[in-house]
Amino acid sequence: MKKNLVIVESPAKARTLSRILGSDYSLKASLGHVRDLPKSKLGVDIEKGFAPTYVVPREKSKIARELKEAAKTASTVYLATDPDREGEAISWHLVKVMKSNKTPYRRVVFHEITEEAIRQAFKHTRSIDMQLVNAQQARRILDRLVGYKLSPLLWKKVRRGLSAGRVQSVTLRIIVDREREIEKFVPEEYWTIEAELAKRISVDEEAAFRAMLVGLANGDKLDIHNQEEATEIKSELEQANYSVTKVKRKRLPASQHHPS
Repeated sequence: MKKNLVIVESPAKARTLSRILGSDYSLKASLGHVRDLPKSKLGVDIEKGFAPTYVVPREKSKIARELKEAAKTASTVYLATDPDREGEAISWHLVKVMKSNKTPYRRVVFHEITEEAIRQAFKHTRSIDMQLVNAQQARRILDRLVGYKLSPLLWKKVRRGLSAGRVQSVTLRIIVDREREIEKFVPEEYWTIEAELAKRISVDEEAAFRAMLVGLANGDKLDIHNQEEATEIKSELEQANYSVTKVKRKRLPASQHHPS
């Protein structure tokens, strides 16, 4: 009697699922990806829509053969790799490696390893989500293009053995751009002026508050560039009369309210 073949990524997960699913299922682990871009060359055809070329790495050839043989004698192959784009791509690569048109393949997704979650997942299987697969492929191809193009430059300019990636390269670009902005920055002297004012609450009581000078009476913004300008304006303000001409009321966000 044929058994159902379930492929997961790790041997530990295979043992756990075996106890839950029982003797009708044979569990095997892929130990991660069984196909990848070749190490010896770029493996991405830039002229043909960035088409990738995948190979089975030498260290994965044995497990790939074992899974292919197991799939031939299985009733159904259940691909139970991780529920993310990486796991989806691993399942897709597994199908490509096993190449058995006679054996049906179903994708199984679960987010917790409990008996109820596993049994529900096997009741609601689906086909491979190529959108997730293509998202992983785009990420992998971008890693390869950036790494193969920039890493040699790092070896030449910095030190051999360093590698560039899509995340490190973008982060480095942000740092470089920010450093250039800092280098171009020309410091300018500026002054601020504040006045201590008071509002009369009653005959015997005043409420003091601080006001900052932000502009002129006509609405123009005021920039004070040196001590001489600041001193001149200060002298004028000391002789001025102050009055409130407009009041704006705003409701504070709930997070800024303080209990009384």
